[in-house]
Amino acid sequence: MIARRRVLTAGAAGAAALGLAACGGGGGSASDPTDTEANAGKTVTLWIMQGTNAKTDEYIAALKEAFTERTGATLDVQVQPWDGAHDKFVTAMSGGTGPDVAEVGTTWTPEFADAGGLSDLTEEIEAAGLKDGLVQGLVEAGTLDGKIYGMPWYAGVRAILANREVLEGAGVATQPQSWDELLTMITTLKQSYPDMLPFPVAGASLFSTLPFVWGAGGEIATEKDGTWTAAIADAPAVEGLTWYTDLALKHDSSTAAAQQWKETDSLQAFLQGQVGMFITGSWVPATVKQDNPEMYDKLVAYTIPAKDAPVAKSFLGGSHLCRFEESAEPELAFELITLMSTGEFATRWATETNFFPGEQKALDDVVAQGDELTKVFAQQMTEGGTTVPVTPAWGKIEGKKTLSTLTSSILGGTPVQDAATTAAAEMDQIFGS
Repeated sequence: MIARRRVLTAGAAGAAALGLAACGGGGGSASDPTDTEANAGKTVTLWIMQGTNAKTDEYIAALKEAFTERTGATLDVQVQPWDGAHDKFVTAMSGGTGPDVAEVGTTWTPEFADAGGLSDLTEEIEAAGLKDGLVQGLVEAGTLDGKIYGMPWYAGVRAILANREVLEGAGVATQPQSWDELLTMITTLKQSYPDMLPFPVAGASLFSTLPFVWGAGGEIATEKDGTWTAAIADAPAVEGLTWYTDLALKHDSSTAAAQQWKETDSLQAFLQGQVGMFITGSWVPATVKQDNPEMYDKLVAYTIPAKDAPVAKSFLGGSHLCRFEESAEPELAFELITLMSTGEFATRWATETNFFPGEQKALDDVVAQGDELTKVFAQQMTEGGTTVPVTPAWGKIEGKKTLSTLTSSILGGTPVQDAATTAAAEMDQIFGS
């Protein structure tokens, strides 16, 4: 088991105390968070991140009204920028100056929970009858040592987006059931449209690579008795890395310039008619609809296939709602988490942001109201949505960019096994420390 640590460090950013008001409105928690008379005069503070929702102001106004109507307490919402947010959260947790509830990125939740900054929500989620109704990939990402520290709020997943007219012109506009069928689509597109990139291999996009690692039966790392060990250099992972990068190196599906491409670069090339299909996020069709309505009408989506199946695992990334351990109003804080992550407000946030909600019923509602693109991404999410290793060490691996440069290094000429072995050695060093 991993020992809980009660001291957090934020590096240089954590040295300076932040001038934030202490969370809560004073006094102890109400035993009944819906006792409006007892909660009058209390305040609960919420941090949510900037930029996800274009209608944040409207959402916040409605949320404040609903929270006060339900509890009698006042809701203070503070919108935070993503830039620098990690260290700001750590500083707030170490000094007891944070909010009652915060939106926390799924890959940060294990780190903050391990450091002792977040509350265990397991019993409250179970008592509220919510546990079995949550999207399990997001539950997994918010669980450490069998305890849930992050309530699923919203998430996105990656699948394949394509130009339907181009694929129909080549006679390959059908869901690939395996890697072999995907390769046939790619090579046929190349033959039909020699001046177009059929399927760019974006070297700087880790989450475009991982479905092929997982699709071969590989893993990033494995855990036994609380100890993590890198698996990215094991045979199945190397098979997936090889197959994916060979699309560019042997099958001419990409371009040398794509060695440094991010997903946004693939999208830009697609919008300019230079790409037939590419891996991208479930939130992207809405961006295409806004920026290029003509292209939006041509969109078709497919799940990313595994080696011998139509749906591979794909990274399910998004945000949890977490209660800070030092909250003066834990019951009210959990009431807010419930309000935001279930029912009307879960569906509303998902609809306005073009992400998927973390509650299964809300997800079903969004899918039922959505188009065929939504249904494909939802299938990728429900059948293949997964997470990176749920360990506090993942943040350090991200920080050192251990895996984020793996694909680009292979595309640049490093043998697959050598590149994977180097990454695995660095991961094991981080896990050991």
